[in-house]
Amino acid sequence: MAQHNEIGKQGEEEAARFLQSEGYELLARNFRHQHAEIDLIVKRGQLLVFVEVKTRTNLSFGNPEEFVSYAKAKLVMKAAEQYIFAHNWLFDVRFDIVAVSISGSVLRVKHVEDAFF
Repeated sequence: MAQHNEIGKQGEEEAARFLQSEGYELLARNFRHQHAEIDLIVKRGQLLVFVEVKTRTNLSFGNPEEFVSYAKAKLVMKAAEQYIFAHNWLFDVRFDIVAVSISGSVLRVKHVEDAFF
């Protein structure tokens, strides 16, 4: 597996661990619908949260959360719509970003709530 894939997988693991420590229940990883993928789907009470995880080892060009494009956000929302429909979810939803930065042995996790419009 390519190094960037390993780093991304490590970031998703850290994000899932962080969210669970904050009281979220992990429902799905890497949910796919057509060309879209949602990294993590979690819930807390009656709130369903769709999470895009961005991991970076070099912050020279910006923070990880800055790399979620408008096009990516639209794809995540389209996949979320399918998930909501398939699971008959009738309560609140939110779209978050979990930014993971790894520099040597230092790992930082930043949770950005309500990140998409």
